[in-house]
Amino acid sequence: MSLLRLSPLLLALALAACDDAPRFTQAEPGEALSGGQATVQRSDRNAYSLPSANLSPERRLDFSVGNSFFRSPWVIAPSTTTARDGLGPLFNTNACQNCHVRDGRGHPPAPDDSNAVSMLVRLSIPDQPYLAREIERIGVVPEPVYGTQLQDMAIPGVAPEGKVRVNYDSLTVTFKDGHKVELQRPTLQITQLGYGPMHPDTRFSARVAPPMIGLGLLEAIPEADLLANEDPDDRNHDGIRGRANRVWDDAQGKTVVGRFGWKAGQPNVNQQNVHAFAGDMGLTSTLQPKDDCTPAQTDCLAAPNGDGQDGEKEVSDNILRLVTFYTRNLGVPARRNVDAPQVLAGKNLFFEAGCQGCHTPQFTTAADAHEPELAGQVIRPYSDLLLHDMGPGLSDERTEFAANGQDWRTAPLWGVGLSETVSGHSRFLHDGRARNLLEAVLWHGGEAQAARDQVLTFNAEQRAALLAFLNSL
Repeated sequence: MSLLRLSPLLLALALAACDDAPRFTQAEPGEALSGGQATVQRSDRNAYSLPSANLSPERRLDFSVGNSFFRSPWVIAPSTTTARDGLGPLFNTNACQNCHVRDGRGHPPAPDDSNAVSMLVRLSIPDQPYLAREIERIGVVPEPVYGTQLQDMAIPGVAPEGKVRVNYDSLTVTFKDGHKVELQRPTLQITQLGYGPMHPDTRFSARVAPPMIGLGLLEAIPEADLLANEDPDDRNHDGIRGRANRVWDDAQGKTVVGRFGWKAGQPNVNQQNVHAFAGDMGLTSTLQPKDDCTPAQTDCLAAPNGDGQDGEKEVSDNILRLVTFYTRNLGVPARRNVDAPQVLAGKNLFFEAGCQGCHTPQFTTAADAHEPELAGQVIRPYSDLLLHDMGPGLSDERTEFAANGQDWRTAPLWGVGLSETVSGHSRFLHDGRARNLLEAVLWHGGEAQAARDQVLTFNAEQRAALLAFLNSL
């Protein structure tokens, strides 16, 4: 499509891009295939739940079995359901799918919810030099009584750790044309503590469950390509100082580059799953062989477990393999309306604002990816997977390995336009404070402050175009 075919309004929007930003007049070749040949052609409520499109029928069987373990609830041990027993003693939910409904995005608890379910709260206290080895391995110093994660549910005979509530204050942001947007600033409230008061310097970080799509493709991006985008000293003077988190790899026993989690605190899909099983459901595995109980939680320590008679952990190596295969191969949905004039105009505005400085549009996955279907794919995640200072407005004041309180990993944008269709809501950012994509943009600060300020100059038509582009992803 040429610029001559655009309406005068959209022509003006497209040409509004600054001189050094690309001017997109048509879709790029293959742009609709966000996940390369693994992209799925679905845009309904199940758009996040399909296997990679190039997965063979034989390998789809493992995908389906892994899906069953992802969806089905675990039960309390001892039980006749030996393949799925061992829940707890402390936990946040009894099934992965409860947090990632239809493999989508979590949300903060509503005022009348009895449990947070798809939002959890991380805990830690300030770093202690004498615990340097522990910090190297888990990235934080745990709260002495409650550990690194608040679990608001428990099996009978064990007290839950507490209840989570979220209150909000209003903050108004005004665009150059006078349009006002009311943002919600969250405040966590932890009540009904089951094991006494917390350390007075406890740091809290609310985290909603992220969508599950494309994890295997993100894992397959060559490390060298991620590190090539690091610029901690801002050598190019664009104000963006991305850097990789360096985290502990449980299997390798050494520090490696982090990719997954809101602060890139996990190195690979398998370990992400292991820690979710342990922290969210209280399930042991080879890499996390003990229940998530602190020394002060004696009832938790004394509770029965679901380990096998031969010592096999509650999540067997085979179950973990199947769940990891499933989570690696959840396909990314294809983009919609990539050649629409309004979408192209919005794409130009996205680049004009400099959003691509962190939301890197494209990578090519490695030839030696864990799964052959994910190898050598041109993908468009719109993320660099690096840490960026997002300013005090989004700070949780909590460190995690090399990340400080204001650092967050760039969230991938692929599939974001289908979030409400899949998850039934449009809550965004790490704690779900943003009720729509525009609010999410307006919370950006720090390294993204200049981009946010540019967006605040957009008029109504330009805002609509930018949102049309984001919703096409």
